[in-house]
Amino acid sequence: MTPELAARIVADSRDRVAWVRARSRGITATDVASLTSERVISRAADAKLMGSGFSGNAYTDHGRRREPEIAQWVAATHGIQPSSALFHAVVEKRHLATPDGVGVDGAGHVMLAEIKTTNKSWRSIPRTYLRQVWWQQHVLGAERTLVAWEEHNDFVPIGEEPHCAWVDRDEIEIAKLVRLATALIDELHRRHITGTPAPERMPRPAASRELFRSLALAD
Repeated sequence: MTPELAARIVADSRDRVAWVRARSRGITATDVASLTSERVISRAADAKLMGSGFSGNAYTDHGRRREPEIAQWVAATHGIQPSSALFHAVVEKRHLATPDGVGVDGAGHVMLAEIKTTNKSWRSIPRTYLRQVWWQQHVLGAERTLVAWEEHNDFVPIGEEPHCAWVDRDEIEIAKLVRLATALIDELHRRHITGTPAPERMPRPAASRELFRSLALAD
């Protein structure tokens, strides 16, 4: 990792409390995964403030168990080292990302890795995951990302090695995501200024107060 990248580390996911708190103060790859158009901004703001209520299941547990093994395979075959760091972008520090791997090639270009497990056979990388990849490239200034995915059947990995494919940086797609992320920040800021109440179905969690505090500091 270059000194420039190291200087932009905000938190580490191994310290989950600090990592979750830091993520609550900005827009992450998870947040932009669902940003398909302006029509979803309000729903995305609700999700950012309230959380999804999803705490994991057998599939996510399997992914957490397998990720370190797949990360070691990525490091051995492509030289991209595992990473648990949360980074901020150079210009907009509320743009955040936690890639699964970070490396630098011989020309000094940043490369990333994104790791997934799935019980489906992919014909191509799902669009939701591509948005996460492009956002991470935006935040870290990366030129390309190796997406590595391991297919499983009833949580038993299929095949001797994961599948993988390179995703090159796409400035058009990144520009779309930045525009939608800006719209999401504006909506969150509007709710902060106007005191728009949280949806009645759930009380407003501490994470939303952290986000509102960061928006106030950014005024």
